[in-house]
Amino acid sequence: MPTEIPPASPAPADRLIVALDFDSAAKANLLIEKLEGTVNFYKVGWQLFLGAGWPFIKALLEAGRKVFLDLKINDIDRTVEAALANMPNEFAGRLELLTIHGGSATVAAARRGRGNNGKPYLLMLTVLSSMDAADLKELSPDGAMPDTDAIVLRRARQALDAGCEGLIASGSSVCALRRELCDREFLIVTPGIRPADSGHDDHKRTLTPGQAIADGADYLVVGRPITQSPDPLRTAQSIIADMETALDG
Repeated sequence: MPTEIPPASPAPADRLIVALDFDSAAKANLLIEKLEGTVNFYKVGWQLFLGAGWPFIKALLEAGRKVFLDLKINDIDRTVEAALANMPNEFAGRLELLTIHGGSATVAAARRGRGNNGKPYLLMLTVLSSMDAADLKELSPDGAMPDTDAIVLRRARQALDAGCEGLIASGSSVCALRRELCDREFLIVTPGIRPADSGHDDHKRTLTPGQAIADGADYLVVGRPITQSPDPLRTAQSIIADMETALDG
Protein backbone atom coordinates (compact mmCIF):
# COMPACT_ATOMS: atom_id res chain seq x y z
CA MET A 1 0.00 0.00 0.00
CA PRO A 2 1.78 3.19 -1.13
CA THR A 3 1.95 6.20 1.12
CA GLU A 4 0.56 9.52 -0.02
CA ILE A 5 2.15 12.71 1.29
CA PRO A 6 2.20 16.24 -0.07
CA PRO A 7 5.25 17.05 -2.22
CA ALA A 8 5.71 20.55 -0.74
CA SER A 9 8.95 21.23 1.15
CA PRO A 10 8.32 23.19 4.34
CA ALA A 11 10.25 26.37 5.08
CA PRO A 12 12.99 26.07 7.73
CA ALA A 13 10.88 27.67 10.47
CA ASP A 14 8.03 25.24 9.74
CA ARG A 15 10.35 22.25 10.14
CA LEU A 16 10.93 22.90 13.84
CA ILE A 17 8.54 21.10 16.19
CA VAL A 18 8.91 22.10 19.83
CA ALA A 19 8.06 19.39 22.36
CA LEU A 20 5.71 20.72 25.03
CA ASP A 21 6.83 18.33 27.76
CA PHE A 22 5.03 20.07 30.59
CA ASP A 23 2.55 19.06 33.28
CA SER A 24 -0.02 21.75 32.52
CA ALA A 25 -1.40 24.00 29.81
CA ALA A 26 -0.36 27.03 31.84
CA LYS A 27 3.32 26.04 31.75
CA ALA A 28 3.14 25.16 28.06
CA ASN A 29 1.49 28.46 27.21
CA LEU A 30 4.26 30.40 28.92
CA LEU A 31 6.75 28.90 26.48
CA ILE A 32 4.44 29.34 23.49
CA GLU A 33 4.16 33.05 24.29
CA LYS A 34 7.95 33.37 24.33
CA LEU A 35 8.20 31.66 20.93
CA GLU A 36 5.36 33.59 19.30
CA GLY A 37 6.18 34.61 15.75
CA THR A 38 9.03 32.12 15.41
CA VAL A 39 7.62 28.67 16.22
CA ASN A 40 4.21 27.47 15.06
CA PHE A 41 4.46 23.67 15.33
CA TYR A 42 4.20 21.88 18.68
CA LYS A 43 4.36 18.29 19.92
CA VAL A 44 1.95 17.14 22.61
CA GLY A 45 2.89 13.86 24.28
CA TRP A 46 1.38 11.81 27.07
CA GLN A 47 2.60 14.09 29.86
CA LEU A 48 0.73 17.16 28.65
CA PHE A 49 -2.14 15.25 27.02
CA LEU A 50 -3.08 13.63 30.32
CA GLY A 51 -2.81 16.98 32.07
CA ALA A 52 -4.59 19.20 29.56
CA GLY A 53 -6.18 16.93 26.95
CA TRP A 54 -8.27 17.94 23.97
CA PRO A 55 -9.14 21.44 25.22
CA PHE A 56 -5.47 22.42 25.03
CA ILE A 57 -5.08 20.96 21.55
CA LYS A 58 -8.25 22.78 20.47
CA ALA A 59 -6.75 26.06 21.68
CA LEU A 60 -3.56 25.41 19.69
CA LEU A 61 -5.51 24.68 16.51
CA GLU A 62 -7.81 27.66 16.92
CA ALA A 63 -4.73 29.86 17.24
CA GLY A 64 -3.58 28.57 13.85
CA ARG A 65 -0.83 26.36 15.19
CA LYS A 66 0.12 22.89 13.97
CA VAL A 67 -0.03 19.92 16.31
CA PHE A 68 1.93 16.68 16.43
CA LEU A 69 0.14 14.27 18.79
CA ASP A 70 2.79 11.89 20.06
CA LEU A 71 0.88 9.07 21.77
CA LYS A 72 2.66 6.06 20.22
CA ILE A 73 -0.64 4.21 20.01
CA ASN A 74 -0.06 0.47 20.40
CA ASP A 75 -2.82 -2.04 21.16
CA ILE A 76 -4.83 -4.78 19.53
CA ASP A 77 -6.07 -3.84 16.07
CA ARG A 78 -9.69 -3.39 17.06
CA THR A 79 -8.74 -0.99 19.84
CA VAL A 80 -6.41 1.04 17.60
CA GLU A 81 -9.11 1.40 14.95
CA ALA A 82 -11.74 2.34 17.51
CA ALA A 83 -9.43 4.86 19.18
CA LEU A 84 -8.78 6.78 15.97
CA ALA A 85 -12.42 6.56 14.91
CA ASN A 86 -13.33 8.01 18.31
CA MET A 87 -11.24 11.14 17.80
CA PRO A 88 -13.52 14.18 18.23
CA ASN A 89 -14.85 15.32 14.86
CA GLU A 90 -13.49 18.82 15.31
CA PHE A 91 -9.93 17.42 15.31
CA ALA A 92 -10.27 14.87 12.52
CA GLY A 93 -8.21 16.02 9.58
CA ARG A 94 -6.78 18.99 11.51
CA LEU A 95 -3.98 17.31 13.44
CA GLU A 96 -0.80 17.10 11.39
CA LEU A 97 0.99 14.05 12.80
CA LEU A 98 0.24 11.09 15.05
CA THR A 99 2.59 8.34 16.22
CA ILE A 100 1.68 4.67 16.28
CA HIS A 101 3.78 1.70 17.34
CA GLY A 102 3.32 -1.85 16.14
CA GLY A 103 3.22 -3.98 13.03
CA SER A 104 1.47 -3.90 9.67
CA ALA A 105 -1.89 -4.78 11.19
CA THR A 106 -1.59 -1.81 13.54
CA VAL A 107 -1.03 0.52 10.59
CA ALA A 108 -4.00 -0.89 8.70
CA ALA A 109 -6.22 -0.50 11.76
CA ALA A 110 -5.08 3.10 12.29
CA ARG A 111 -5.81 3.95 8.65
CA ARG A 112 -9.30 2.47 8.91
CA GLY A 113 -9.96 4.41 12.08
CA ARG A 114 -8.68 7.64 10.56
CA GLY A 115 -11.08 7.23 7.66
CA ASN A 116 -11.01 9.54 4.67
CA ASN A 117 -9.71 12.62 6.46
CA GLY A 118 -6.16 12.12 5.16
CA LYS A 119 -4.77 13.43 8.43
CA PRO A 120 -3.21 13.09 10.86
CA TYR A 121 -0.32 11.58 8.94
CA LEU A 122 0.67 8.34 10.62
CA LEU A 123 4.24 8.03 11.81
CA MET A 124 5.73 4.71 12.88
CA LEU A 125 8.30 4.65 15.63
CA THR A 126 11.36 2.68 14.50
CA VAL A 127 13.72 2.54 17.50
CA LEU A 128 13.64 5.04 20.36
CA SER A 129 16.47 7.58 20.18
CA SER A 130 17.15 6.80 23.85
CA MET A 131 18.14 3.24 22.87
CA ASP A 132 21.37 1.99 21.33
CA ALA A 133 22.75 -1.44 20.46
CA ALA A 134 23.47 -2.25 24.10
CA ASP A 135 19.84 -1.60 25.04
CA LEU A 136 18.58 -3.71 22.15
CA LYS A 137 20.94 -6.51 23.16
CA GLU A 138 19.08 -6.77 26.48
CA LEU A 139 15.89 -7.43 24.50
CA SER A 140 17.50 -10.04 22.26
CA PRO A 141 16.47 -13.60 23.16
CA ASP A 142 20.00 -14.93 22.56
CA GLY A 143 21.83 -11.92 23.99
CA ALA A 144 23.55 -11.23 20.68
CA MET A 145 24.58 -7.68 19.80
CA PRO A 146 21.98 -6.51 17.25
CA ASP A 147 22.53 -4.37 14.18
CA THR A 148 20.57 -1.24 15.11
CA ASP A 149 20.58 0.14 11.56
CA ALA A 150 19.24 -3.13 10.17
CA ILE A 151 16.43 -3.16 12.72
CA VAL A 152 15.48 0.43 11.90
CA LEU A 153 15.49 -0.28 8.15
CA ARG A 154 13.40 -3.43 8.51
CA ARG A 155 10.81 -1.67 10.65
CA ALA A 156 10.79 1.28 8.25
CA ARG A 157 10.08 -0.94 5.24
CA GLN A 158 7.28 -2.72 7.10
CA ALA A 159 5.69 0.57 8.16
CA LEU A 160 5.80 2.14 4.71
CA ASP A 161 4.60 -1.03 2.99
CA ALA A 162 1.64 -1.06 5.39
CA GLY A 163 0.71 2.53 4.56
CA CYS A 164 2.38 4.84 7.07
CA GLU A 165 3.07 8.32 5.73
CA GLY A 166 6.29 8.64 7.67
CA LEU A 167 8.72 7.49 10.32
CA ILE A 168 10.10 8.61 13.63
CA ALA A 169 13.83 8.06 13.27
CA SER A 170 16.81 9.24 15.28
CA GLY A 171 19.38 11.47 13.64
CA SER A 172 21.87 8.67 13.17
CA SER A 173 19.35 6.70 11.06
CA VAL A 174 18.15 9.42 8.70
CA CYS A 175 20.91 9.21 6.10
CA ALA A 176 20.66 5.42 5.76
CA LEU A 177 16.87 5.54 5.46
CA ARG A 178 17.02 8.12 2.67
CA ARG A 179 19.71 6.12 0.88
CA GLU A 180 18.10 2.69 1.20
CA LEU A 181 14.52 3.88 0.57
CA CYS A 182 15.29 6.49 -2.09
CA ASP A 183 12.51 5.17 -4.35
CA ARG A 184 9.79 6.09 -1.84
CA GLU A 185 8.21 9.33 -0.69
CA PHE A 186 7.75 9.54 3.06
CA LEU A 187 8.24 11.90 5.96
CA ILE A 188 11.03 11.59 8.49
CA VAL A 189 10.49 13.24 11.84
CA THR A 190 13.63 13.24 13.95
CA PRO A 191 13.63 13.60 17.75
CA GLY A 192 16.60 13.96 20.06
CA ILE A 193 18.04 16.86 18.11
CA ARG A 194 20.76 18.65 20.01
CA PRO A 195 22.53 21.88 18.99
CA ALA A 196 26.31 21.58 18.89
CA ASP A 197 26.69 23.29 22.28
CA SER A 198 23.99 21.21 23.99
CA GLY A 199 24.21 17.98 26.00
CA HIS A 200 22.62 14.76 24.75
CA ASP A 201 20.46 14.22 27.88
CA ASP A 202 18.96 10.70 27.58
CA HIS A 203 19.19 10.53 23.77
CA LYS A 204 22.01 8.23 22.66
CA ARG A 205 21.76 8.66 18.88
CA THR A 206 21.61 12.38 18.12
CA LEU A 207 22.54 14.92 15.45
CA THR A 208 22.69 18.69 15.28
CA PRO A 209 19.79 20.42 13.48
CA GLY A 210 21.86 21.17 10.39
CA GLN A 211 23.22 17.63 10.16
CA ALA A 212 19.77 16.07 10.45
CA ILE A 213 18.31 18.31 7.74
CA ALA A 214 21.29 17.74 5.45
CA ASP A 215 20.84 13.98 5.88
CA GLY A 216 17.20 14.17 4.83
CA ALA A 217 14.99 14.79 7.87
CA ASP A 218 11.78 16.71 7.11
CA TYR A 219 10.93 17.83 10.64
CA LEU A 220 12.97 18.10 13.83
CA VAL A 221 11.57 17.66 17.33
CA VAL A 222 13.39 19.69 19.95
CA GLY A 223 12.50 19.72 23.63
CA ARG A 224 14.86 20.48 26.47
CA PRO A 225 17.42 22.55 24.53
CA ILE A 226 14.56 25.04 24.01
CA THR A 227 12.25 24.44 26.97
CA GLN A 228 15.10 24.60 29.50
CA SER A 229 17.01 27.38 27.79
CA PRO A 230 17.40 30.70 29.61
CA ASP A 231 16.42 32.30 26.29
CA PRO A 232 14.08 29.90 24.44
CA LEU A 233 13.41 32.31 21.58
CA ARG A 234 17.08 32.84 20.84
CA THR A 235 17.73 29.08 20.98
CA ALA A 236 14.86 28.38 18.59
CA GLN A 237 16.08 31.05 16.19
CA SER A 238 19.57 29.55 16.29
CA ILE A 239 18.21 26.09 15.47
CA ILE A 240 16.22 27.47 12.54
CA ALA A 241 19.30 29.32 11.28
CA ASP A 242 21.27 26.06 11.41
CA MET A 243 18.56 24.37 9.33
CA GLU A 244 18.57 27.25 6.82
CA THR A 245 22.32 26.90 6.37
CA ALA A 246 21.94 23.16 5.71
CA LEU A 247 19.15 23.71 3.17
CA ASP A 248 21.09 26.45 1.38
CA GLY A 249 24.14 24.22 1.19
